[in-house]
Formats: sequence, C-alpha cells, structure tokens
Amino acid sequence: MTIKLIAIGKTDSKALLQLISEYENRLKHYVKFELEIIPDIKNTKNLSETQQKEKEGVLILKNLTNTDVLVLLDENGKQFSSVDFSGYLQKKMNAGLKQLVFVIGGPYGFSTDVYNKAQGKISLSKMTFSHQMVRLFVVEQVYRAFTILRNEPYHHQ
Repeated sequence: MTIKLIAIGKTDSKALLQLISEYENRLKHYVKFELEIIPDIKNTKNLSETQQKEKEGVLILKNLTNTDVLVLLDENGKQFSSVDFSGYLQKKMNAGLKQLVFVIGGPYGFSTDVYNKAQGKISLSKMTFSHQMVRLFVVEQVYRAFTILRNEPYHHQ
C-alpha cells in the first residue's frame, strides 16, 4: 500500500520542512509514502471562500485515481489515539488498498465535491493547528503507527 499526503500550499519554515523530511525518510522502512504539495491558488482576494474551496477541490481531485481511498483531515472527523490509528492503518492494509490518500485542505476546508468523494474524515485534535504544522503531525503519526504495529520502542504507553 502507498500512503499519500496531499496538502495545499507550500511550507515556508525550513525547520518544519526538515522535520517533515526526517519522518518521510523514516517511513521509507515501513511503507511507500508520498507528499504532494498543491500550489496556493493565485489572486484569492478576488474569490469568495466557496470559490477558493472549489478551485482547490478541482486540484485535489485531479491528484486522485479511481482506486484511491480518500480521507480528509477535518476538524469534524473521527479522533483516534495513536494506537487506534495504527489499527486503522492495519485494517486499510489488510483490505488490500493500493493507495490511501490523506488530504489537508486550504484555509477554508474542502469543497462539496471533495467531501462527496471522501471515504472518511479524521481529526487530529479539537484544537486548531496551522496547515503547515498539520503536515508534520500527520507524517509523524503515520510513522508512529508503523512503529506501534512492529512493536518498536518509539511509542510508550
């Protein structure tokens, strides 16, 4: 199975980029992982929130194949403990999925078309994080999930 993370907009912070890269490299030992960055929409001040979400939605959906399982990182999604999230990933692998795609939307969330295509929603917390920070948190939690599945000492209970 491949796990793909799609995010809108670039990350300016070199420190965050370095940490994300570190976890991407760690993940190579467990699963094929891809990070796809969709460039920010230009001239957003001339767009309504809905128009911006729709434009981002078109770009998100363009990055999917028919067999992808789409899971949105959404504040109203299901919350998992790290151990439960590892079980969630194990179930997806057991189901024989080719590609599991997590998506971090733009500043206003997702378009209706993206919500309609999604097969799940996950919330990392009830707190609000920057979209740039969420990238790091997702990659780290995917890494943590695989160390849990392999009974490695990274995760402590």
